[in-house]
Amino acid sequence: MSLSIPQASQAGLFKQGYNSYDAEDGAVIRNIDACRTIAQTVQTSLGPYGRNKIVINHLAKMILTSDAATILRELDVVHPAAKLIVMASQQQEAEMGDATNMVIVLAGELLKKAEELIRMGLKTSDITSGYEKALVFTLQALEDLEVDRVADLRSKEELGKALRTVIAAKQSGSEDILAPLVAEAVQAVLPNNPAAFNIDNIRVVKIMGGDLSQSRVVRGMVFGREPDGIVKRAKKAKVGVFSCPIDTSQTETKGTVLLKNAKEMLDFSTGEENQLEAAVKELYDSGIRVVVAGSTVGELALHYLNRMNILVIKILSKFELRRLCRVCGATPLARLGAPMPDEMGSIDVVETTEIGGDRVTVFRQESDTAVTRTATIVLRGATQNHLDDVERAIDDGVNVIKAVTRDPRLVPGAGATEMQLIERINAFADRTPGLPQYAIRKYAEAFEVIPRTLAESAGLDATEILARLYTAHQQRGSVKARPRADDSTSEDDEEEESSTEGSEDPYWTSGVDLETSDGVLDAVEDEILDLMVSKSWAIKLATDAARTVLSVDQIIVARQAGGPKPPGPNPNWDED
Repeated sequence: MSLSIPQASQAGLFKQGYNSYDAEDGAVIRNIDACRTIAQTVQTSLGPYGRNKIVINHLAKMILTSDAATILRELDVVHPAAKLIVMASQQQEAEMGDATNMVIVLAGELLKKAEELIRMGLKTSDITSGYEKALVFTLQALEDLEVDRVADLRSKEELGKALRTVIAAKQSGSEDILAPLVAEAVQAVLPNNPAAFNIDNIRVVKIMGGDLSQSRVVRGMVFGREPDGIVKRAKKAKVGVFSCPIDTSQTETKGTVLLKNAKEMLDFSTGEENQLEAAVKELYDSGIRVVVAGSTVGELALHYLNRMNILVIKILSKFELRRLCRVCGATPLARLGAPMPDEMGSIDVVETTEIGGDRVTVFRQESDTAVTRTATIVLRGATQNHLDDVERAIDDGVNVIKAVTRDPRLVPGAGATEMQLIERINAFADRTPGLPQYAIRKYAEAFEVIPRTLAESAGLDATEILARLYTAHQQRGSVKARPRADDSTSEDDEEEESSTEGSEDPYWTSGVDLETSDGVLDAVEDEILDLMVSKSWAIKLATDAARTVLSVDQIIVARQAGGPKPPGPNPNWDED
């Protein structure tokens, strides 16, 4: 009797080449390790003193940045569990445009704490259940931590409250220059209904040379090229935008022409010349003094445009062409001819100027009363990598303004909110029966990672700083946070709250001070404020990602498509 050899459980079920990783093999722990690796990669880039990373992508382009979203976009992560964390950060980037690093770091820390619980003997179902309860409580507690709000979007000072912290987190020391620039650009394009604010209306043009302080805002658009003709400037001009070539039309078929004498040769292209001259004359008669071409401009057409004193510029990007149409109020035309009055745009100034040795063309609307559709921030700086990083900081700032139009509430920054959440979640864990309370307590501990990382990146003693922060937050005693509108409080409670809210030392706003050796500051006094809605989304996405990774007990990987891989280099090629 032959012995039967035990087969793998999926034998005969899947195609050959499948790999399967089961929970019995420690798949959950391996997934957690992969996610923690990706979290440690970007964790050191958190905060104002976060370290930069040099990433060289598959096109051999070098990217120097501390922006987590950019780092992860350029890294090609293949591990399926780590991909879940990366996708959560990409969703945060799409939703808020900021706090992507917090999603990765917090999710990595939640998984690290979950690993400790698994090794203690808790089941993943108990951990995910505890995390879910903790998340619901955390989002409610976060609502109570409001300390300020952006009251007026048309005030530079109010916008500065939301902008300064976000920009300082990416470009520490430059926030005093960049925050007013972003605020000015936002005010130039902010529509009557702020909810309709479009982040695409704020453009950035990077010009090497000079200093960051020489950057400025242009109410309009800036193009890094000169006009094609001899006319370089126009004022109060009508604009025609053409997406078609401005040239003589080419026939689709080839033909043979027999010329019998010199006169026929001279007259050969006369008809086309007359037709093109008539078309340009038609443009001139309609009042157009600026022509924007989305395609080629023929030499003959350029000659006639110069004769008529019409400024002509080529913009080959169809996206830039659309944005310019928004600035001028023009309609792009697919045919060469005089546009209708409602298809023409108007511009106050078109001029060619020199910025740091580069010749640029500026389309500018000068009237202060009218809200222009697009504003451009002209950035100056020493290197291209530095300018790219500043652009990312500005992009985060603009995204925060978009988020402010949805929810203007602000919470203390510098790790103060996280420390306060630890206190409140721990108190909630004490009131929770059963095994999930262990998970809730670990959930609270995970928030330590934010103030600890901030302190470590600034070169401070993280253990000592955390101890001081815990002391400060526990001293709050009977200090209550501002009640929500739906809370019912008695008169005695209101008197107590008013006396405590007015106290000189609101301990629960204590955060990490990166500038002094003392290490603790009042985040509200120092105007270090984070947007509540960004933090709320980051906590939500990080927790969901961590719970998803924990609930995976098996990974089945199919064999990659395609034939056999080409042979690699033979290390023994020189041996006989």
